[in-house]
Amino acid sequence: MREFDYRRAPDVSGAVALLDDDPDARYLAGGTNLVDLMKSGVERPARLVDVRELPLDRIEPAADGGLLVGATATNSDLAAHPEVRSHYPMLAQAVLAGASGQLRNMATVGGNLLQRTRCAYFTDTTKPCNKREPGSGCPAISGEHHNHAILGASETCVAVHPSDMAVALTALDAVVHYETADGQSELPIGQLYLPVAETPHRETALPAGALITGVSLPRVPVAARSRYRKVRERASYAFAIGSVAAALDIRDGVVHDARLAFGAVASRPWRARTAERVLIGAPATAETYAAAAEAELAAARPLPHNGYKVTLMRNLTVAVLSELAEEAAR
Repeated sequence: MREFDYRRAPDVSGAVALLDDDPDARYLAGGTNLVDLMKSGVERPARLVDVRELPLDRIEPAADGGLLVGATATNSDLAAHPEVRSHYPMLAQAVLAGASGQLRNMATVGGNLLQRTRCAYFTDTTKPCNKREPGSGCPAISGEHHNHAILGASETCVAVHPSDMAVALTALDAVVHYETADGQSELPIGQLYLPVAETPHRETALPAGALITGVSLPRVPVAARSRYRKVRERASYAFAIGSVAAALDIRDGVVHDARLAFGAVASRPWRARTAERVLIGAPATAETYAAAAEAELAAARPLPHNGYKVTLMRNLTVAVLSELAEEAAR
């Protein structure tokens, strides 16, 4: 590992100033992804700015009835919070589906949103990768890609975003708050992650040096009946090969409201808005759920070895929506 300078940030503005002084610096919170990437040589920061002790770990009600989650709140604290469990169960389930208990105790909300892809070509510095070295190529397209993107990919990158938490936050229309040397600002999470296009190395719309300070969850009544379901290759813990965050409000046998997002199918959490439009106002039946999934997945462009994901996501979506409907009928 390359030698690096280490500074503990005194406060938020001090953290931003420390990073602003050095474009090769990185923020360090839980370190569960960054330190691994430093060990493999993918990340080679000249300085780490430790933000773990900043007073950004609170989870508290917001004035609009939603919830404010500090960026350094741990994944474990987020999943266990009573308001999250009762009003946003898909979020608690998504967080608990990620990693192990030990990792969740270390990992933070801000860090989770910024974790990098687990594509093997990205983490292997002996291989080319457009995300790591722009213009070097994407060997995954003709190589190992069984777990790669089927939606929104490009000829420069087919890697998928690994966060379970971000999928649920996307379905909930969360807002990401951050601070730079120019002051405080915010981004809807739907605008946080950039389309992969021709610049896969640019993953988010955050300005250079921005420090995520928190995430706000709007009051979303439909989210009280919601679910996150993740499919992975081993039962202990692993990144998803497909996941669904769904919420459903059924009244008199008709879908009154719905939220739907997919994970592990694109370079960013995939908000399934086409499917939502099919669902809302339609009869709450398995046929409707299948039609919604098929409408969304009509845009899928699978590679030779990941076509199974189209069927997987269709069946997963129908299963989760059917379970929510059965739960509502009890």
